[in-house]
Amino acid sequence: MRRIHSLFTGSATKKPAANQNLVAYIFMTPWLIGFLVFTVGPILISLYLSFTRYDLFTSPEWTAFSNYERLFMRDSRFATSLAVTAKYVLFSVPLRLIFALMVALVLNRGIRGLSIYRAIYYLPSLLGGSIAISILWRQVFGLRGLVNQVLAIVGIEGQSWIAEPSTALYTLILLGVWQFGSPMIIFLAGLKQIPQELYEASQIDGANKPQQFFKITLPLLTPIIFFNLIMQMVGSFQAFTPSFIITGGGPIDSTLFYTLYLYQQGFVNFRMGYAASLAWVLLVIIAIFTAIAFLSSRYWVYYEDSDR
Repeated sequence: MRRIHSLFTGSATKKPAANQNLVAYIFMTPWLIGFLVFTVGPILISLYLSFTRYDLFTSPEWTAFSNYERLFMRDSRFATSLAVTAKYVLFSVPLRLIFALMVALVLNRGIRGLSIYRAIYYLPSLLGGSIAISILWRQVFGLRGLVNQVLAIVGIEGQSWIAEPSTALYTLILLGVWQFGSPMIIFLAGLKQIPQELYEASQIDGANKPQQFFKITLPLLTPIIFFNLIMQMVGSFQAFTPSFIITGGGPIDSTLFYTLYLYQQGFVNFRMGYAASLAWVLLVIIAIFTAIAFLSSRYWVYYEDSDR
């Protein structure tokens, strides 16, 4: 009787669990459909198109690796856009992180109206990628812009900073650095998590402010630095609006961002298959740099529960 009772009770307890799983799968179904249709589907289609000749008006024509062969062997503008984007990432990302950390350290000193200052400093991150700010930036660094008006006060004759190949990219880098609000907020949250007892103990041992920064603050912030580095690097590789609106990729391709060149090939020259190959190369480049960052993190990122 006990065996029969256990069999019945066991099956009864299994049914609610199975019903719960079924309910969970039902609620997940809309997300799964959206993920397959709007994420996995376009990814697979773009991979297929990267091996075709496709102009949006006729059916795709299979060409195997011809797009990639042309990309690496015959397309000089591809190399130019890659070099410009690499230079932009190399300068804008470290400067943005350094500036964000400096501002976060100042705001972490317990000043009055912290929420107001935090909102003000975060504002550039919200507006910096907009078309309006790009147009404003073009006016500020133009021939008769605000920068040249300030220089004229001290007797310096300025130039059109966005029309000069040697300076145009640096104006876009400056705009990228100005958008420091997002990493600044994350740095500020990380600083709030550092125990004050560590600073008090180091003061008793005679440590000064620079020593506290390099021995306590910086090591404990390395996970936050690593997160911000990954996010800002990926975002900078995909930068588009500043180059498109402010300079249009000029002068003489000195600000030709990779994504702008991809846009030109796909939606100006209607070489959608070639643009898809450019997109996949960008995906591989971002994946490589991200993997390098993760592999190197074991040597400089400090976690409190680690054995190092």
